[in-house]
Amino acid sequence: MTSSSPDRTDAADTVTGGPRRRRVLKGVHGGAPLPLLLPALIGLAFLILPLVALLIRAPWRSMPDLLTSTEVWQALQLSLVCATAATAVSLVIGVPLAWLLARVEFPGRGVVRALVTLPLVLPPVVGGVALLMALGRNGVVGKWLDSWFGVTLPFTTAGVVVAEAFVAMPFLVISVEGTLRAADPRYEEAATTLGASRFTAFRRVTLPLIAPGVAAGAVLAWARALGEFGATITFAGNFPGRTQTMPLAVYLALQNDPEAAIALSLVLLAVSIAVLAGLRDRWMTAS
Repeated sequence: MTSSSPDRTDAADTVTGGPRRRRVLKGVHGGAPLPLLLPALIGLAFLILPLVALLIRAPWRSMPDLLTSTEVWQALQLSLVCATAATAVSLVIGVPLAWLLARVEFPGRGVVRALVTLPLVLPPVVGGVALLMALGRNGVVGKWLDSWFGVTLPFTTAGVVVAEAFVAMPFLVISVEGTLRAADPRYEEAATTLGASRFTAFRRVTLPLIAPGVAAGAVLAWARALGEFGATITFAGNFPGRTQTMPLAVYLALQNDPEAAIALSLVLLAVSIAVLAGLRDRWMTAS
């Protein structure tokens, strides 16, 4: 009978990453040091406590009456319509932009990508002011829209859609661009060698491949548009039935009727949870 010596076993474990590595990993995952655990629990409580407080203070008995009032229904309906329209606009112009950033090499592509993602970090109120300067009645482009076509965007429902698309489209572009970079471009090249045009290859080959990324980006963009406040109130105003979306209604109700503000906030919270539930396979599943 032969047996392996301890030195050989340790050497094999070191090379193959066997029991010794497993013991180390088990030690890492088995417990957390107090200097890390305590701040982690504080951070968790900091994020969860406000949501729990919202549920505790919710006027559950009067919730049906609050949510069926005319003002709330108008705000909810307008929010859903405008968020859906803003998402559609983002899809039409955002998917080609993501394809351009992912597939085409051109000078200054990094600068263009930075400008595309700028609304993610730009304060929404600043975005609203920028939209006024560009598309307002006396704006750089808005004055020509007004004089040539009689189109005025600020303080209209269309202005709400524009403001929401401005802040929401970067989420779609980032998601689709990442999916395009992960997709194998050889499928497109094979389609073009068989006689398909670049657009046909994109429509028949690439788009089906990146459909999950497009769907995830569209859901994120829709959720972001639904919750937009700063750019909307700056560029489109707060007119009930015309530009007053759910976040604006929450802000207005908080000053006069806190219970209505809580009820509206719960609706937006439910939508956010639904969005996260829909995206759980993409971002919430442990690898």
